[in-house]
Amino acid sequence: MPDALIQAATKKMEKTVELYKQDLASLRASRANPQVLDRIMVDYYGVPTPINQVGNVAVPEPRLLTITLWDTSMLKEVEKALLASDLGLTPSNDGKMIRLVFPELTEERRKELVKVLYKKNEEAKVAVRAVRRDTIDQFRRQKKNGEMTEDDYKDLEDEIQKLTDAKVKMLEGITAEKEKEIMEI
Repeated sequence: MPDALIQAATKKMEKTVELYKQDLASLRASRANPQVLDRIMVDYYGVPTPINQVGNVAVPEPRLLTITLWDTSMLKEVEKALLASDLGLTPSNDGKMIRLVFPELTEERRKELVKVLYKKNEEAKVAVRAVRRDTIDQFRRQKKNGEMTEDDYKDLEDEIQKLTDAKVKMLEGITAEKEKEIMEI
């Protein structure tokens, strides 16, 4: 039973790290990244659909994203969705494709993005620690019910703490890498 709890906690923590990575992929650095469009939905004949499912997203240059739609009648809808998003980019179209030019980030904007990055990092750490807390609570209940000894409880508590420390360190490494990417000129 304790092994199953540790495995479940490990899976939850790994899921948290994966979600954090996905969240950071949508954080706009100075170069074009197609993943910034993943969370932007466009009204495709009454159905909210991600942009990457209504056309082909490409990165022909480091600071340019192009969206070639399969149905060109959707140009206005996609433009509207991009303007309404929090990207802060103005799309331009030539009747066949949409271009998104990523401007050079100012120093001030880079610092704002780093603050957002650290906020997201702290949220991910809190989520990992919540998994640790829930798992330890389950161990406590088992100890209280006489299902495990005090020594087993301490060993399992140490094991879950080591797991938590490893995941937090992993999150910090990912954050440092993203910060380096954001601050790069």
